[in-house]
Parts: sequence; structure tokens; C-alpha cells
Amino acid sequence: MPDLYELGLDTRDRVNAQLGGGIPAGSLGIIEGEHGSGKSVITQRFAYGIAETGNTVTYVSTEETAASFIDQMESLDYGVVKHLTRENMLFLHADVDTTNTFSEVDAKRPLLQRLMEAETMWNSDVIIFDGFDSVLLHDPHYESIREHGDEDDVMQNLISFFRTITARGKTILLTVNPDSLTNAALRPVRDVSDIYLKLSSEEVGNDIRRQMVVKKFAGMGNQVDDTIGYEVQTGRGLTIVTRTVA
Repeated sequence: MPDLYELGLDTRDRVNAQLGGGIPAGSLGIIEGEHGSGKSVITQRFAYGIAETGNTVTYVSTEETAASFIDQMESLDYGVVKHLTRENMLFLHADVDTTNTFSEVDAKRPLLQRLMEAETMWNSDVIIFDGFDSVLLHDPHYESIREHGDEDDVMQNLISFFRTITARGKTILLTVNPDSLTNAALRPVRDVSDIYLKLSSEEVGNDIRRQMVVKKFAGMGNQVDDTIGYEVQTGRGLTIVTRTVA
């Protein structure tokens, strides 16, 4: 097992170098950002790079279908079809509208429980869950707990499960929109996470400036900057930018 899951593409962008040489193995990470902040593109870049360096990755999305995921990746020049066909990348669409996806018997089982029991998705070296807040909000058990302000109990059980996975050297990355969840739900994951990245964006003139604030990055290879600027371009994907103050 490597110490780091490298993000590759060293001759194309500086993502791997800016993140210390890769994502530490056996870590739990959370990537927070409001709608449109770039959470999906960042995790898509991570997934592609991890597959390119010969490791396996599971990418779970609550929004993208397999077809739209492939189209999105191709638009960023991340050709994932080869990795999907070679089975070193597994894509899963988590349809949170369970009434259209599961049988009546399945629909009565909590969504989170069904995900934890889906053994295949946890077999990869890295598991990325894009839109994890959507899964929580559509789980009937979580919904009933939230009404009583006991989200912490659900999150602690989830964290215990995640740690059984990361103890095997696997890495789990979750993206969440902090506007969707209460502090009681977010605090436990923030507290125990090994990696905590917070995304933000602002309009400056005609430009949108995006940045990744590194709140935590335990087990890093090389030094990781506190703030990393980035851009997203069609046909080029995610790129790191260095801005100077005039």
C-alpha cells in the first residue's frame, strides 16, 4: 500500500504538486463548498488522476448519470472510458429518488444502510462520494432524527463505518454543501477528518476567482499551501493559478 495516492498529470497541471504529492492513504476527507464552487470538478480531477497512476477509484454521484459523467469528463479532457472499461474506475449513480429505483422492500430500508452494504463500491483504493449531503437529506432515518436535533448520532455511526474502511488503507472523500446540513451534522465529520478543504469563489470584474482553503491535511507528503487558487476550463480541466498582488 502506498503512503499517498498520487493525483498524476504532473506535466499537465500542478494539482498533484500543490497537494503535497497526493492524497494520503487511509484518510477521511471532506470537501465543502456552496453550489457552483467546483466540488464536482475537483473530485473528478482527483478520480481521473488516481486512475491514471494505476490505482482504483469508485466515484459516486447523486447528480450525474453514467452518460452525463462521461460527457462531463470528456469536456474537461479527462478521458475516463478507458478506465471504466478496464475496471480501475467504478462509476455509480446514487439516485436519491428511491421510489423510482428500488423495490418496495428496498425502499423501506434506510438509504445510508443500503450504501454501507454495497460492498463492491468500497473495494477501490479511493472512494469519492460527490453530493453526500443529498444522500443524508433523502434518508428517512436521518430525516426523522434531524427533527429531534440528533444528527450527531447518525454521523457518529457513519464515521465509525468510514473508519473501518480507512483502517484498510483506503481513502474516502466526501463533498458536501454546508448550506444543506446543520452544524450538528457537519461538526463530527469536520472534527475527525484527516483532510478538510473549503472551496470559495468570488467575482472580480469579469473573472470568477476560485480558491481552495486547506483547513486540514494530515499525512501530507510535501508541504501544502494554506490557500490554493484554481480555474476550470473546458477542454483543459482543473488548473492551479498563482496570483500576485500588484
